[in-house]
Amino acid sequence: LGDLEQDFLEALQSFYYDKKPIMSNEEFDNLKEELIWEGSDVVILSSDEQKFMEASLAYAAGRPILSDTEYDALKLKLKKVGSKVALVGPRCSLRSKKVYSDSSVDYLKMLLLNVPAALVALTLVFFLDDLTGFEITYLLEMPEPYSFLFTWFIVLPATYLIAQSITNAILKDFLILKGPCPICGAQNNSFFGTILTVPSGSDTNDVTCQMCNSILKFDMNTRLITLETTREEKQSKKAKI
Repeated sequence: LGDLEQDFLEALQSFYYDKKPIMSNEEFDNLKEELIWEGSDVVILSSDEQKFMEASLAYAAGRPILSDTEYDALKLKLKKVGSKVALVGPRCSLRSKKVYSDSSVDYLKMLLLNVPAALVALTLVFFLDDLTGFEITYLLEMPEPYSFLFTWFIVLPATYLIAQSITNAILKDFLILKGPCPICGAQNNSFFGTILTVPSGSDTNDVTCQMCNSILKFDMNTRLITLETTREEKQSKKAKI
């Protein structure tokens, strides 16, 4: 964080938590306006994101405003809504003696999973158009605003519903997570869900890093990626066998 952004968060913390404002309302408004002009993301954070960053600053300053349980719950909540402020790079835990990093939802790959069903749905629409003697094409070519209304309120919603029905029939409660390997930083993915009534597994998946071949454990509940075994450890185990 820059100095101005840190001043902004400290001002919020002092006002809401310490109940002792460190600047006047006019000074706070001027600071906020300056950050907006500079394109800072801090001033457009949600209330939970601001609370999280304030808690992080307060903890670093030795004046925690949240308990460990409250902090972890808030961080997990932000992770699940895709907030970037809760994502931290690879790090070590002295308590668990583990190396881990954070994962987030891969919305692009989840969207791409709907592409095959969308193509099938469009094929059905074209087939229906052919069966009706191109009645759908005729309706699409009607004068405005009828063509617009028919396209956006009938054809597209119907196509979307058909595609969603096909996808949900094949994939149920699916989730794709992505995140960096704690060792090499390469992006990895993990799929959770049910494919044609066959579940992918439990709430955790073991994934082999595509770059360094380390074994990573993805946890869909905590959104953490934990390093289980490095390539060197795997080779050492094989040598002993």
